Amino acid sequence: MIKTARDTWRVLEPIHGMIYFAPEAAAAYKALGLSYHAGYFASRSAGLGTVPASVVIATFYNFNPRLVTDSISTAWATTDPASVLAARRTAADQTLRRVLGHDAVESPEIARAATLLREAAETVADDFTGRPLYAAHAALPWPDEPHLVLWHAQTLLREYRGDAHVAALLTAGLSGIEALITHAATGTIRAETLRTTRGWSEADWYNAVDGLRERDWLTEAPEPTFTALGQARRAEIERVTDENSAKPYIHLGESRCAELQALAKPYSRALAEELMPWLLARKS
Repeated sequence: MIKTARDTWRVLEPIHGMIYFAPEAAAAYKALGLSYHAGYFASRSAGLGTVPASVVIATFYNFNPRLVTDSISTAWATTDPASVLAARRTAADQTLRRVLGHDAVESPEIARAATLLREAAETVADDFTGRPLYAAHAALPWPDEPHLVLWHAQTLLREYRGDAHVAALLTAGLSGIEALITHAATGTIRAETLRTTRGWSEADWYNAVDGLRERDWLTEAPEPTFTALGQARRAEIERVTDENSAKPYIHLGESRCAELQALAKPYSRALAEELMPWLLARKS
């Protein structure tokens, strides 16, 4: 069931992840006076309220603290959490309607998928311990429209898993930048993409690579790969993350997870093709 849980989360992830790449979201945040990064950090952390940058650094984990500090300081000097949350939800609505089309958004398939995923999310509605970012999103009101219920439910489950992943990384002794480097070493995404999107300099990156080599996580190759020890430790991080994220899907069971995957695949693929083509390339 652990594998089914992970597979179900992965199939549905574009339904949440699209909000970080949608031009509708960028335009909505720009209308509030926010840059891309200010909009990203503010929109994802707005459920926490106007907390200091240190709280966002702690919960987001792998971004350069300077980038977070600059972005959050600008965001909350320019607008407020309620406005950002409203802009994010409106952008999600607009993007889903544009990419999936009216017939899909109004379909019984979307409604059924939303019902299943909301049930999964509500199974862990009070499971806040050690999950601060999930708790913030779980305190937000549910939307009414099925396509937005689906998006919100997947957002909750993504942050539920994300908090578990941060805990696993921390217990494994990895800093935020080291977590990114070991992610790159799995081969699922380019190191340069992770470095630049998280705001780290080349010097920061290569210093952290050297530190992981000294700890026998990485080889000495120009493009670092895992040593046997590093591979085992990263696999353990993924195992712990999976186990601590599976409860909502275990509640649904194998057959309803399979139904949910089948319902969601066309929508996830359409969103990935439109907004995240690199995600499809990574899975092929």
